[in-house]
Amino acid sequence: MPNGKPAGVRCAQLSAEERCLLFGDTRRPAVCVSLRPSPEMCGTTRAEAIHYFEILEATTAR
Repeated sequence: MPNGKPAGVRCAQLSAEERCLLFGDTRRPAVCVSLRPSPEMCGTTRAEAIHYFEILEATTAR
């Protein structure tokens, strides 16, 4: 996504399995490279992780 990914829009680089297709690739955006998994971000379930990213996207959409 050359101009960035708007909040609430699925990343074009996610596979059907929800995996980054650019992981380890030099074309991967710097913002993605800078994200470091943490217990707060990942939670203990997939639903908790998705909820964290929903809040993050809503916060950065302003």
